[in-house]
Amino acid sequence: VAACTDTPDVAFFTQSKAEERAAIAICAICPVREDCLDHAIVTKERFGVWGGLNGKERRRVSRIGQS
Repeated sequence: VAACTDTPDVAFFTQSKAEERAAIAICAICPVREDCLDHAIVTKERFGVWGGLNGKERRRVSRIGQS
């Protein structure tokens, strides 16, 4: 079960660095973090924290994987 199951989705679409850090902290303890991150990369999610990474970080990882 994902660590974010009982957390409102809005918590992962952050408005500040503090909110982003809080979302990433939830991801850090999540047993399905890698699956979540894979989903976000495959579906090209542009916004929000997915699998512990924000959109900019996911795009960077995606580009590295294409090399």
